[in-house]
Amino acid sequence: MAGEPLTPTGWQLRQLPVCGSSEDELDAWLAELGPDAQTALQGSSLAVVAQQQLQGRGQRGRTWQSPPGGLWLSAAMAWPAGTTSVGGGAPLTLAAAVGLALQLETLGLAPRIKWPNDLLLEGRKLAGLLARLRLAGERVRWAQVGVGLNGTNPVPAGAIGLAAVLPPHQATPDALLPLVLAGLDWARSQAQNGQGVLLLANQRLHRPAQGVLHQGQWCQVDGLGPQGSLLVRCGAQQLSLRQLEPGDDLSPENRA
Repeated sequence: MAGEPLTPTGWQLRQLPVCGSSEDELDAWLAELGPDAQTALQGSSLAVVAQQQLQGRGQRGRTWQSPPGGLWLSAAMAWPAGTTSVGGGAPLTLAAAVGLALQLETLGLAPRIKWPNDLLLEGRKLAGLLARLRLAGERVRWAQVGVGLNGTNPVPAGAIGLAAVLPPHQATPDALLPLVLAGLDWARSQAQNGQGVLLLANQRLHRPAQGVLHQGQWCQVDGLGPQGSLLVRCGAQQLSLRQLEPGDDLSPENRA
C-alpha cells in the first residue's frame, strides 16, 4: 500500500567520519564495481554516510552546510529498466521526499514538501534531497539520491533540526539513518506508481499563504501537475513550472 513505510533491508553502507562529498565517495564506490555495478545493485543498495561533509552540494551546485550531528547520505538503488520517472509521472526526487516524509510522520511530525526538493518542518528547512537517474543512452542503470537531514547539528537561519522537536536520542544520525533508508526503500517500491506518489506529494505540498515569487510576480500554488511540475496561478493565468528559474523565490518566509 502506497502510504505504508517500509523497513530498511538489503543495504551496504560505507560510513565515514569526514569527506569532501558523499556523492563523490559514492561515485568512486560505483566506479570500483565497474561494469558489475548494475548487477550488484540488484542484490543490495549502496549508501555512503558521512558524519561531516566539507564540500556538500545542494541544488544548482550550492554549498550544503554539513556539520556533525546531521545525516549526510548518498545512495544508489536499482531502478526498473525503461522507467525514466516514477510510474511515468512523479519525479524521483518527489518519491524520495514522500518516502522520507512518511517516515517522519511515524514520529508524530508533520513535514511538508517544498517543491522541488526540500522538506520543511514548522515552515523551516529540515532536509534537502537531490535525485537523478543514471542512464546509458535511453536505458536506466540505477537511481542515485542525496539526502541532507538536520538532526542535532547547528542550523542556519530559516532551518530547523529534529533536536528542536524530538528527544535528543531520536535526533542523532544513528537514529535517523534507518528512517532515511526506509524512506528510500519506499521510493524504490513505488517506481511503477507515479500517480500514487503524486497524490501523496500533493497532500503534503507546502502552499505558502503569501504565494511564491515567479519572474517578479507573486503567484499562488495550486498543486502538482501530472508529471510533478508545480502549478501556480499568477493572476488569471495558471503556469506549470518544470524547474526553478533565475529570480524565482519559493521560500516560506513572509514577503516584506
